[in-house]
Amino acid sequence: MHALRRLWHDTAGGLPATFWYLWAGLLINRAGAFAMLFLSLYLTDVRGASIGLAGTVVGAYGAGGAAGVLLGGVLADRWGRRSTLLAAHLSTVALMVALAFSQHLLLIAVLSALVGVVHSMPSPAFVAAIVDVVPAERRSRAFNLQFWAFNLGMAVASLLAGVLAEASFTALFLVDAGATLTAAAVIGWKVPETLRPADSAPATHASLRPRRPGGLHTALTDRTFLVFVGLTFVLAVLTMQTSTIMPLAMRADGLGPSAYGLVVALGGALIVIGQLFVPRLIDRHRKDVVLAASTALLALGFGVLVAADELAVYLGAAAVWTIGSMLAAPPNAQINADLAPPQLRARYQAVFYLTFPAAAFVAPTLGGVSLQHLGDRHWLLVGGLGLAAAVGHLIAGPPRERHVAALRREQTPSAAPHDPRHGKAPTTALRS
Repeated sequence: MHALRRLWHDTAGGLPATFWYLWAGLLINRAGAFAMLFLSLYLTDVRGASIGLAGTVVGAYGAGGAAGVLLGGVLADRWGRRSTLLAAHLSTVALMVALAFSQHLLLIAVLSALVGVVHSMPSPAFVAAIVDVVPAERRSRAFNLQFWAFNLGMAVASLLAGVLAEASFTALFLVDAGATLTAAAVIGWKVPETLRPADSAPATHASLRPRRPGGLHTALTDRTFLVFVGLTFVLAVLTMQTSTIMPLAMRADGLGPSAYGLVVALGGALIVIGQLFVPRLIDRHRKDVVLAASTALLALGFGVLVAADELAVYLGAAAVWTIGSMLAAPPNAQINADLAPPQLRARYQAVFYLTFPAAAFVAPTLGGVSLQHLGDRHWLLVGGLGLAAAVGHLIAGPPRERHVAALRREQTPSAAPHDPRHGKAPTTALRS
């Protein structure tokens, strides 16, 4: 028990109260976000939609998600983190209630696309708020706990969704709305606005360096950042194999849905149990080295599937790639935070989060063709892609760190000249 308390103190100690309310809001949000997991079944079983139409509606939800990420990033930098989070959560509540009682397929499709928008809007705001309130030296632990909360919430959602869907799809949407409303209440009650006026307004004092131009264009033309986003995209494509291509490969090996469920459950259990140990493993190492090692583990885990034909091999491979994902989460988020100028923090988060819907499209589209034509050799291609990304992290790491150091210097005020009339140098507030 003493060892567990010490582990928790080392992992979570020193984090501000606002972070924990954000963390609680995220956990509640994810634990209750289960209605859309069963959207395709709801459309076909309850509303009589064809499989093709159901796929189109689910695709509309995904397209809405891509738009929502960008919208959330812009609004979080303009309105503020708290305002964006509340607007997204309360809009989700209204849309979920509407979905619960909607019967026309066209209306359901429109509502699903809008839910995709408001479901994705909070992501940049959540992370930007965490960066706002957590000191730089504690951010790695904060992001580790954020990843843990996200996966713990998803595990709870997966368990609850099946039970509720068996009882009533209407209840599924309404309970989802209730959980989202609870998360909004926590944020509205306990989370102050973390965006400082200095971060959303241009600096004017002569002693400060001029700001870089604001807007999404800055993030989309930042080469160092885009290299990092590209490497993260590869990581996301690898991770998406578990929910897109692996089930097909397991079916080809004669393994049924229950076997696939065991593999997914193992990954979730490892994250929930082991994520708290990650900071101790990675804190002493450079972030680019950690990301290279984690991506190599993903490559190894998926590459092993070239010889998999039994459940035991899939389970062992799942353990390897899950550990890789666990190690990657904190440095990935921390590098993203380091590369973003304070006044564009949420916009950078939005561009970063676009990698996941993009990977959700690319992984099944190209992966299905690859599996069909290459068979088990598809996994050698996936493994090779992962190893190339691991090398890319090692190459990109040192210049990225120099870029981050230059950004920090830009955010530091120039030394003010000595004022002989007052016998000391005047002081100015840093806007960063």
